[in-house]
Amino acid sequence: MSNPKRYTITAALPYTNGPVHIGHLAGVYVPADIYARYQRLQNKDVLFVCGSDEHGVPITIKAKKEGITPQQVVDKYHAIIKKSFEDFGISFDNYSRTSAKIHHETASEFFKKLYNDGKFIEEVTQQLYDEEAQQFLADRFVIGTCPKCGNEESYGDQCERCGTSHNATDLINPKSAISGNKPVLKETKHWFLPLDQYESWLREWIVKGHQKDWKTNVLGQCKSWIDDGLRPRAVTRDLDWGIPVPVEGAEGKVLYVWFDAPIGYISSTKEWAKSVGKDWEAYWKDKDSKLLHFIGKDNIVFHCIIFPSMLKAEGSYILPDNVPANEFLNLEGNKISTSKNWAVWLHEYLEEFPNQQDVLRYVLTANAPETKDNDFTWSDFQARNNNELVAIFGNFINRVTVLTHKYYNGVVPEPAAFNEVDEQTLAALKTYPDVIASSIEKYRFREAQAELMNVARLGNKYLADEEPWKTIKTDEARTQTVMYIALQIASALAILSEPFLPFTSNKLKGMLNVIPNEREKSLSWNSVSDNTELLKPGHTIGQSELLFSKIEDEQIQQQLAKLEASKKLNEAMNKEVTPQKDTITFDDFSKLDMRVGTIIEAEKMPKANKLLVLKVDTGIDVRTIVSGIAESFSAEEVVGKKVTVLVNLAPRALRGVESQGMILMTENTDGKLVFVNPDDAGVENGATIN
Repeated sequence: MSNPKRYTITAALPYTNGPVHIGHLAGVYVPADIYARYQRLQNKDVLFVCGSDEHGVPITIKAKKEGITPQQVVDKYHAIIKKSFEDFGISFDNYSRTSAKIHHETASEFFKKLYNDGKFIEEVTQQLYDEEAQQFLADRFVIGTCPKCGNEESYGDQCERCGTSHNATDLINPKSAISGNKPVLKETKHWFLPLDQYESWLREWIVKGHQKDWKTNVLGQCKSWIDDGLRPRAVTRDLDWGIPVPVEGAEGKVLYVWFDAPIGYISSTKEWAKSVGKDWEAYWKDKDSKLLHFIGKDNIVFHCIIFPSMLKAEGSYILPDNVPANEFLNLEGNKISTSKNWAVWLHEYLEEFPNQQDVLRYVLTANAPETKDNDFTWSDFQARNNNELVAIFGNFINRVTVLTHKYYNGVVPEPAAFNEVDEQTLAALKTYPDVIASSIEKYRFREAQAELMNVARLGNKYLADEEPWKTIKTDEARTQTVMYIALQIASALAILSEPFLPFTSNKLKGMLNVIPNEREKSLSWNSVSDNTELLKPGHTIGQSELLFSKIEDEQIQQQLAKLEASKKLNEAMNKEVTPQKDTITFDDFSKLDMRVGTIIEAEKMPKANKLLVLKVDTGIDVRTIVSGIAESFSAEEVVGKKVTVLVNLAPRALRGVESQGMILMTENTDGKLVFVNPDDAGVENGATIN
């Protein structure tokens, strides 16, 4: 759609079983926010909605683990997520939640409309049932082998390795995530959306109709699913957490979360419209409205196949114009994992990097996984901040504002006649709104942001070439012209940076003294290309301050240390415990003579990396013991250590030294050896271990 009357922009509903991390931001929320902010700067009618997705099995799993109710789980994470988005500057017009009354009503009405129109198939089917837990197993309560790729940890609804959507009964060797037992099949009644009936329509609408304007990764997934053949999909499930199925004979059943969640966009719109006194239907049912879904690749099937089929079945809604899904963002070379705490959580970032929201926005956009998976590293985060935001963007603004105050007491000077360089610079500046806009309209946000940074580069080059700090001594008129043009570039940056760096944009507008006043209304996106000047001579700018600050090595090391701690904790949790050895009798144990001793001498065994030769006072004698602990301890640090010694172990020659016993050791989580010895002081050498 080339010239819509309004834009309805949705961002995938974050699931409330945990906070938001950088993978979510890079894939969904930052690009969606860039697009929404850009359209508003074009003075377009924009509605940008989202909300918390609060139903489904993972919520109930989380509640069981934490010993709280599902409502308590969603209340906790909804609050964290909503505040994180607000603090990060994601400019939703409305952020709702699917546990809200208006959503329950909207989803129920949607279901009943399809039910009354005969759009569902009602079937009594065999579903997986956990006899020990005495409940039917919804998708995420079933784990088994994916029938397509062989992943042994596929969920009942979707394989996270290959992305294939399936039913729980399709899994090979399924097991219950509740008890670990093999489930049985048991009859239950459910309603299904017959996706197979929409197959030819979907092929025509997506594969043919959007082959030129949808992203190749989105088209590829859609075509794969359609070619594979679509099957009816249940819209209800046996569960006590969610929206009750609003028909007779459906007691104990709720709407499947995949069915109710996208309707959350509609209920969020209703909530917003009620609060501002507008007609919500215009944004969802008017053919002149442009509907866009910003999502990650794991949600393509729901937003391109299932939700459009639901809207088509209902009959009165518009369909998405585009679904610009992104791929996944990895972290330091590994897949982001919430369960393993291998993530950068937004609420923690905001605490640890105060007032640096735009740095993260910038880096995530620069590394956006638009066509393939990409990687976030803390070293790149630091480098992009220090070498680009500070050294290019911040440096230009600082030079312009400082010199304006130094030469003209903060007043925009009157320019003299423009030379060829001036004309070329101003002409180049006027091209950037269209260049950046073209990339944004094609959902190429990395490319768009790179062009924004080129505006700052244009300013730096202009200043470096024209050298006003030199001409101020020889040519006052020339200096005035140069500073005037530099201030126009700075003003353009304040406008064009707003979609990408909103906090920086506001700060810069404050420094240029263009807010809050009526003037800002004229500073729309196109004012950069349409206006002959953005800051008029005689205008007084505000005080100069640094836009960005350097990020030091210590800050980066702290973040890397956090990740390393998570990695070690995961390794410790996943480490297999050595199985118990064969059972022995007390008589067998009593044959062991273990004594408390003290190491009184120690030296490295020549030509042996692992061995230390120890002299140990066992209380009954002083003996030599050769121990393989040299990679964990130096000879010097073990002298004086209390140890537990197996004293009646048969002597053994090691590299020509007779070892008369064994010192008891274990390993810590870092793989380092640790002495097994008594904690309390006052235990004498020779004391027996009973």
